[in-house]
Amino acid sequence: MFKQIVETLVSFTSPIKKQNKMKKINVLLALMVFAGVSFAQSTWTIDKNHSKVGFNVTHMAISEVEGKFNDFEGTVVAKSDDFNGAQVEFTSKTASVDTDNERRDNHLRSPDFFDAEKFPETKFKGTLVKDGGKYKLKGDLTLHGVTKPVEFDVTYGGTINHGKGVKAGFKLSGKINRQDYGLTWANKVPTGEMVVGDEVELVVKVELDKKEKA
Repeated sequence: MFKQIVETLVSFTSPIKKQNKMKKINVLLALMVFAGVSFAQSTWTIDKNHSKVGFNVTHMAISEVEGKFNDFEGTVVAKSDDFNGAQVEFTSKTASVDTDNERRDNHLRSPDFFDAEKFPETKFKGTLVKDGGKYKLKGDLTLHGVTKPVEFDVTYGGTINHGKGVKAGFKLSGKINRQDYGLTWANKVPTGEMVVGDEVELVVKVELDKKEKA
């Protein structure tokens, strides 16, 4: 509408002046659109003190062992209040794996599993998508030097201003097969069952802090 009104006014000027004015108008409109997009964009970082990057894996076919990564970081860049289309980047240090058992943790850090010295980081990069009120996180997970597309279910807990800033809460869950990432250690008990299952359930709970603009 704004452009139509200006074009009507410009139509009463000479062709040369009209051309120059239209160029200025197009530049102005482009700047207005860019400013609107920039204003809507927000950056969020993970509050590590109130977040957990966890996993569960079957042990000897009869129970589960839980673990987590203690050293991680991530950012979310959102262009809308509901986080639809937000860009997500996450990194964890594989050497920070913690199953509350030092011997087992050292085994997980070894070449039998994560090979943390050779592959010190696990990375994810993707997009948060809202579809019919439900959220999915879709992207690429790089683990043990292998990158595969993944998709996780996401629960959005909402946002809150607690007086010292704005927070947002999310929980994501999904499963990957460790064999797909070259984690092929496959010892078995005498009855034939795997000591460690192939399917790994990921459960990640995060609080995000909105980064205030400078």
